Amino acid sequence: MKDHSIKLGILHLLAQGGFHSGEQLGEQFGVSRAAISKHVKGIQQWGVDIFSVQGKGYQLARPMQLLNQALLSKQLTTPVQLIPIIDSTNQYLLERIDSLESGAVCIAEYQAKGRGRRGREWVSPFGANLYLSMFWRLDAGMAAAMGLSLVVGVAIVEALEALGLNGVKLKWPNDLYYQDRKLAGILVEMSGQAGAAANIVIGMGMNLAMAEDTQGITQPWASLTEVAQLQPFDRNQLAVTMIQTLHRALSDYEVYGMQGFVERWNRLDNYIGRPIKLIMGPREISGIAKGINEQGAVLLETERGIESFIGGEISLRAARL
Repeated sequence: MKDHSIKLGILHLLAQGGFHSGEQLGEQFGVSRAAISKHVKGIQQWGVDIFSVQGKGYQLARPMQLLNQALLSKQLTTPVQLIPIIDSTNQYLLERIDSLESGAVCIAEYQAKGRGRRGREWVSPFGANLYLSMFWRLDAGMAAAMGLSLVVGVAIVEALEALGLNGVKLKWPNDLYYQDRKLAGILVEMSGQAGAAANIVIGMGMNLAMAEDTQGITQPWASLTEVAQLQPFDRNQLAVTMIQTLHRALSDYEVYGMQGFVERWNRLDNYIGRPIKLIMGPREISGIAKGINEQGAVLLETERGIESFIGGEISLRAARL
């Protein structure tokens, strides 16, 4: 694994605010000013906006609050591992399933190979968002995991509401929306055998304070700073609250199944009562969204009445009737 200790050390200093000269940074880390310049360029490749002023040094273009392993561990009873630079938090857990405790969490500042649904890239700049994954062993098996992304979505929005951050909605089956723009995505990956417990890895990426000029995102997106407006929020507390709420929701799901989440989902459904279309390969079906049922299927009112649809290859879009 590549050593990023100097880059992370530079970021910790810059996150404290103000200018830091290349000479001072070089002395601090025992390297030359030229080496510091090279490290700064590497940090910029992580999506961090750093500018330099001759005679003053380097400064972050916008404030950054870093995640803190000690603080996270102190407030959580579930095992949590902060790995600042990682390929993918989901992949990290998937590769360690046999040695993990159910409820174990991996959280990162930056993902080099973050991924979303259907293998799409998930753009993951350093320190701007929240990237976390949780491992869960579902004793009821893989068949019981059908509605899991819906349960996770409900838990995350309820965690935000617990922090006073309101107005976030859900888009079936695995996105969080704010004012019709994507705020967060959920990726559930699982393995297991028939008749045995299912090993589930639940990943979540949420935009917190991402720069407007971030490259590589093709759809309209929102950030949590918009939801919060002028209300400050703490990244570490946000992570703690989400992990705790997610743990409770998954425990509830094991006992009650989807039945306990239908009303909770429908309260938060971004499109309920609105015209939508479902895209299934070459086929499109239009109608009015009517929430979900106890199987986690999306309900659509069409000219044939209320119909239900479920499956991993269905995409939901806003539509005009």
